[in-house]
Amino acid sequence: MPRSTRLTALAVAGAALTVLAAGPASGGDPTVTNAQVVAHFDFAAGQTPENIALEPDGSADLTFAFARQVVRVDRKGGTTVLATLPAVTNPQTPNIGAAIVTGIARAHDGTLYVGFATGTAETGIWRIPRDGGAPEQIAQLPAGSFPNGLALDEECGTLYTADSALGRVWSIRQDGGEPTVWAEGPALEPAAAGGFGANGLKLHDGAVWVSNSDRGTLLRIPIGPGDDRPAGPVETRATGLTAIDDFAFTGHGDTVLAALIMDSEIEFVRPDGTHKTVLTEQDGLRNPTSVAVRHKSVYVNSAAYFATVNPDPNLLLARISKNKD
Repeated sequence: MPRSTRLTALAVAGAALTVLAAGPASGGDPTVTNAQVVAHFDFAAGQTPENIALEPDGSADLTFAFARQVVRVDRKGGTTVLATLPAVTNPQTPNIGAAIVTGIARAHDGTLYVGFATGTAETGIWRIPRDGGAPEQIAQLPAGSFPNGLALDEECGTLYTADSALGRVWSIRQDGGEPTVWAEGPALEPAAAGGFGANGLKLHDGAVWVSNSDRGTLLRIPIGPGDDRPAGPVETRATGLTAIDDFAFTGHGDTVLAALIMDSEIEFVRPDGTHKTVLTEQDGLRNPTSVAVRHKSVYVNSAAYFATVNPDPNLLLARISKNKD
């Protein structure tokens, strides 16, 4: 959920957000420990990590929002540039004003899909060949949209992306084509003009899950039966997640780790909606934007968008205990 100026940061901080709801401790909660930063990035060069997809070998594919790059970071912190999205003349990206790369999804064959928000005809979903190469736009979204979180359902060949500006979820064929408004409504919209509504997006257990940054909520939208797979009613699963950005499930159940970008915290969200903080700025977080979980490993991107002194965008790894999900 990037912002390009500290004026924007102040506006977001002053927005009406839901008050954080602390949850009771549970003996069944997993623990998140051994946090360490494995890679530091160059804020001045636009290396602000926005979203993450994991490779089979444990490497992480990241989008660098303002550098317009997709990179691969190995578990020792080595970084390789896979692709650079095109420069855009006079970008008019909503809320930002700069062209940025946002969400990322990985197909089983290694093909990567990313969101590109520009405020121009380049806004949409772009495809990157396995192991990198020239990116290709496969779907164009309205210039006033802000594609953000992105997920791929390979079983039905559909990409879903959250639109933070227009407050909706789009569906797009994996091979490209005309996007379709899959879900919309007040729960997905920003709380006010210039805000960020639907942001992070994940597919999980027959539903599309979406975070709303302005409203501090985690939402579940069931995927209906039939070839058109319609969106069911939006369900609010958690509230009080102040400025939530992206999130990830810890296992097969509905337990989530959520990035709270303004508070520089990772929140553990239980299936009943209660939550507690498990990682903080003291662990190395600097405005975390996204989370990924594989087995016992937790990956967290921090973009340092709001740092006032020595911004430190980074990738952090931690360990999660085995849990019942």
